[in-house]
Amino acid sequence: MPRHLVIGNGKFLINLDQHSYMRDLYYPFVGQLNHIGGYQCRVGIWVDGDFAWLNSPEWQFKLGYVEDSLVTEVTATHPGLGVTLLMNDGVHQREDIYIKRIQITNHKSTVREVRMFFNQDLLINETEVGDTAAFYPLTNTVFHYKKDRYFMFNGSTGTEGIFQYSTGVKRFYNAEGTWRDAEDGHLMGNAIAQGSVDSTISFRLFVPPNANQTLYYWMGAGKNLEEVKKLDAYVKDSHPGKLLDRVTVYWQRWANKIERDYYDLNADVQRLFKQSLLLVRTQTDVNGAIIAANDSDIMQSNRDHYSYMWPRDGALIAYSMSMAGYQGMIIPFFNFCANVLSPEGYLHHKYNPDGTVGSSWHPYIHSGRVQLPIQEDETALVLFALWADFQKNGSLEFAQSLYRNLIRRAARFMSTYIDQELNLPKPSYDLWEERYGIYTFTASAVYGGLIAASNFSNLFGDEERSNRYKHTAEKIKSGILKHLWDEKEGRFVRGLYMEDGEWVKDMTLESSVYGIFEFGVLPADDERVVSTMKANKAGLTIKTAVGGSARYHHDYYFQRSTDIETVPGNPWIICTLWIAEWEIEYAKTLADLEAPRQTLEWVVKHAMESGVLSEQLDPFTGDPVSVAPLTWSHATYVLTVVKYLNKYKQLAKQ
Repeated sequence: MPRHLVIGNGKFLINLDQHSYMRDLYYPFVGQLNHIGGYQCRVGIWVDGDFAWLNSPEWQFKLGYVEDSLVTEVTATHPGLGVTLLMNDGVHQREDIYIKRIQITNHKSTVREVRMFFNQDLLINETEVGDTAAFYPLTNTVFHYKKDRYFMFNGSTGTEGIFQYSTGVKRFYNAEGTWRDAEDGHLMGNAIAQGSVDSTISFRLFVPPNANQTLYYWMGAGKNLEEVKKLDAYVKDSHPGKLLDRVTVYWQRWANKIERDYYDLNADVQRLFKQSLLLVRTQTDVNGAIIAANDSDIMQSNRDHYSYMWPRDGALIAYSMSMAGYQGMIIPFFNFCANVLSPEGYLHHKYNPDGTVGSSWHPYIHSGRVQLPIQEDETALVLFALWADFQKNGSLEFAQSLYRNLIRRAARFMSTYIDQELNLPKPSYDLWEERYGIYTFTASAVYGGLIAASNFSNLFGDEERSNRYKHTAEKIKSGILKHLWDEKEGRFVRGLYMEDGEWVKDMTLESSVYGIFEFGVLPADDERVVSTMKANKAGLTIKTAVGGSARYHHDYYFQRSTDIETVPGNPWIICTLWIAEWEIEYAKTLADLEAPRQTLEWVVKHAMESGVLSEQLDPFTGDPVSVAPLTWSHATYVLTVVKYLNKYKQLAKQ
């Protein structure tokens, strides 16, 4: 299942599902390590002898966020129990603290005794081996720990704290976990358990007739017992409700720090724009890694996950956030790239959030031939994004700090990794990480990266390098126009692949050829770009009620239909927006912006109830497919809105 609600602060990330259960807990990096791993930290309620977990089908949920914030707003009504829960979840903007507020409304005309139960199902450091869960009487808390990872749980109902608790064994022999102990409304009080363990705590309230009462539940994460005790004391001393309100205000100020005129974009488009800014922030580690996605349920279909920093995603996301005015949060990304750049000057396939090289399926040898297992676009896009950021924000000192270790080293690699016969970059893996060859997207990105390097060299008075990088970029442009344009079809091709010693054009319709105009090879209104993008729109649009655009013709990834003429692939948020980006850049009048505006509204329509965007959609139902939220989807939406507003302002002056 996708993650419906996401909260975090750049060090501490929590995903909640549609029942408001914690399902992923990442610490001390965004994306590393996951101390819940997709299991359910259940929440339940006992009212006058009747019990229900929040995933019971009787509950009626409404999911969302407090306006322009990273504090959730979830309502859950259980007609049979006669109660409504209003829940707000947030992570402190500075400290590694999670706070949940639950306002319980009693719809009956009698006083009701209510007990709320919270189950902590952790696998610390991503394994259930050697965990300990214990009650700590000095602070009336429960904590879990292993090595240097401690998680302390507490709460309050006015002046009262934890009512009952229990720790025990889970998923071992016949033990399901202490959550089962909660279903009669009482907990056994077992004070400690080790191995594969969980814990459950409860709180008791008496809710007047047709009125409400509020309880708080919180967790602190730290390296030792003293750290989490201090965090617990901080919450109690500051009052959890006041802290949560301050979290709300902080993110509202962050999301609205720049005044914008949204022109004719409706309120829903504006709301998703701000929410996308916030959700990208949750997926960005303070140390620089911009994580692709942190939905651990993808591991059900693939024994790996998306909790990596792909330089491709990271660069395009950094580009989007910089264009939106959020340079401060993406500066660490470029430092991250400089630190992990290989001695040869290229970036690897992907990285863990701590900067180590991530898992890969790109081999060093294929069909008996040695190859470089990279996607060269990933190296190039970082320089492209860095120059775009400099043009937007003009931070000369920051650019200078990266000139030797990132810009020059990456440019030297790109300048030498060239097929001299074709005047194109040598083969590498495509941006989708599926095939090895020479691709229009990659070549365009390398062109953009080398132009960026040339511009930086010129900026710093290094004319010799500037001229060399620009000369190489222009050679690549000539190679693109000669070998990747197909006169007969009247469009740019996906790329070239080697067959029997000859380079053969790959004629597959491919959304990523939008890179031709995005990275500056040709302007958006060049007739070759126009015919290419029109062909893509015609051939990749999904011809169902859902609509949207596929990655490429006959896309097999999570394929939902073999009727390729109707459904060339599942609709992808980013690929649909790429066509809108071209339409924006191509627009000559305000009327020309109608189609991209409708695309932005289409994205809003196909967001989840909470505003989260997935990677793909089911072409028949519109349901999310693959991971959610996908950071790239939200960032591309942000970029498209920014481009729309800039173009609208430009055209309105004419």
